Amino acid sequence: MGRGRVQLKRIENKINRQVTFSKRRGGLLKKAHEISVLCDADVALIVFSHRGKLFEYATDSSMERILERYERYSYAERQLVDPGPESTGNWSLEFHKLKSKIELLQRSQRHYLGEDLDSLSVRDIQNLEQQLDTALKHIRSRKNQLMYESISELQKKEKAIQEQNNMLAKEIKEREKTMAQQAQWGQQNQGPNTLSFLLPQAPPCMKIGGATAYQQEEEAADEEMRRNGLDLTLEPVYSCHLGCFGA
Repeated sequence: MGRGRVQLKRIENKINRQVTFSKRRGGLLKKAHEISVLCDADVALIVFSHRGKLFEYATDSSMERILERYERYSYAERQLVDPGPESTGNWSLEFHKLKSKIELLQRSQRHYLGEDLDSLSVRDIQNLEQQLDTALKHIRSRKNQLMYESISELQKKEKAIQEQNNMLAKEIKEREKTMAQQAQWGQQNQGPNTLSFLLPQAPPCMKIGGATAYQQEEEAADEEMRRNGLDLTLEPVYSCHLGCFGA
């Protein structure tokens, strides 16, 4: 005998209602995941329990992107249906949508900061963890790229400074070589003058009456020697004459 069609109505028993909600919620999230994977579709599912607890699922954990896409699409559809000016009701609807979006973004921000996690299920926490891991990978990749660029720039600066130092060292060596050659040439040019300055020079002679003082001294010495010789030759003669006179 076949199973009859079950009439859908509110379950009065609170425990049975909670058990049914848990089972149907899990099946609904599973079906949403299956259709997103099998059909490559963007799926966003939002469920609030009777206690106000939020359960959500989004393809690749991009709920904000899907909601923003939905708002753009619905706004474009409304513009096609009613191209006239927006009424007060439309403004009110837009306000509530923006308010809901702000609340959703604030809640997501608190989740990213590790706050208000009591309302999340195990699957939601796993999705949040996956988002944080992906964001951390992007941050580390960007950091490594910036560090690599900084290191490359520093290496270029180091190479330029090294080339500049080599050029300065080469100029200094050339200047030292030039100065050494100039000093050597100066010593060679001053060599004969220095030797002539070091050699003993004859004392200056004074000229008196056309003859030098040195020549006059030589003549005086010769005159003295002649006088001494004359005295020696005259001494025997004088002795002889004195002897004769004595006799």
